[in-house]
Amino acid sequence: MTQSEDISPLMDGILKYVPEPKISEGPLQMQITSLDYSSFLGRIAVGKVTRGSIKEGENIALMGTDGTTKRNKVKELYVFEGMGKRKVQEVIAGDICAVVGLEGFNIGDTISDMETQEALPAIKVDEPTMSMLFGINTSPFFGRDGKFVTSRHLRDRLIAETEKNLALRVEDTDSADKFLVFGRGILHLGVLIESMRREGYELTVGQPQVLTKIIDGKKHEPFETLVVDVPSDFSGKVIDLVTQRKGEMNVMESKGDMQHLEFEIPSRGLIGLRSNMLTNTAGEAIMAHTFIDYKPWKGPIPSRNNGVLISKNLGTTTAYSIDKLQDRGTFFIDPGDEVYVGQIIAEHIKPGDLNVNATEGKKLTNMRASGSDGTVKITPKKEMTLEECMEYIQDDECIEVTPKVIRLRKVYLDENDRKRLSKGAKMEA
Repeated sequence: MTQSEDISPLMDGILKYVPEPKISEGPLQMQITSLDYSSFLGRIAVGKVTRGSIKEGENIALMGTDGTTKRNKVKELYVFEGMGKRKVQEVIAGDICAVVGLEGFNIGDTISDMETQEALPAIKVDEPTMSMLFGINTSPFFGRDGKFVTSRHLRDRLIAETEKNLALRVEDTDSADKFLVFGRGILHLGVLIESMRREGYELTVGQPQVLTKIIDGKKHEPFETLVVDVPSDFSGKVIDLVTQRKGEMNVMESKGDMQHLEFEIPSRGLIGLRSNMLTNTAGEAIMAHTFIDYKPWKGPIPSRNNGVLISKNLGTTTAYSIDKLQDRGTFFIDPGDEVYVGQIIAEHIKPGDLNVNATEGKKLTNMRASGSDGTVKITPKKEMTLEECMEYIQDDECIEVTPKVIRLRKVYLDENDRKRLSKGAKMEA
């Protein structure tokens, strides 16, 4: 294989080996396969014209997956060009286009000719399998970084997302500041949170929870097919890791130096799996998963064993304090970072949480040992992505997300509140 300075060989390969689209002759047919949303244009239908053509201002039949047919008029047409759209007067079979002006449509509906009215086979949007609690930022650093910080801002943004993201659902809770958001998994919800923080939103998100169903009187949970391609040397570690999370192996094939593994695993078993998988395979595992169906509950799955170190002071961390605490755990912060009461600053080396003071400064005296001030060596902090944080937290913890930082914290910042609630939970149990 020869190296190239550009992607010309790839483009030539596409032209040579990828067949051109097959276009059927006949009246208009186009299936809506995606949605977009604009505050100026409203909901926009996106799809590929399978047959015929669409013109601006044309009357069409919108055929729903429920069997209903509605008359609609096409107001504007756009085709995709680079990273944007270009307005056109007409699109023909084979074009991927955006149609503006339709009302009451959903993914899977067919745009058809008014006279023939032939619907394409319906496509189904998978139901959400996971939920997370979204709320406003309630930390002492509230409002420092974001432009949109109130519950009204948060609610409006989530409702707007449901206009173009049909796999997402949003429900109100007993609190006006919190919303239950349902999605198709960690990645689906993570993309939404990352988009919101880049737009200037501040929020807190709780631990992901899988959605269960009662079928024939028994508790069922979502299952997924997990496919892992990994070097043969690491296949044993992958199988051990997945079986610990109630996964069952269905396929094991050798493909050169790689092993192709297929498992059936509960969706909750995938929470936290990605980071562990990459760690155990030196970053060489390639994994993908798709939803299968709801199946009987598999029982408890092992989660994080270690507790966390929690800041008991508001202030700026010091190298002196962190140096003294390094043997207690792995830190998520550096000296000089601002912390608040209830913030998670490190992972404990033992089970159970520990409240620590990371803001204490060194007491200065007139007597100093020569060279002693320069001997403090701080291990670099452990960097965690948003997705890794979502996989890491427990049910009494949450993530503070702002445009500039991601912090881990306890849901209840005050230590006395946490102890009181813990005692109440034990008494109920």
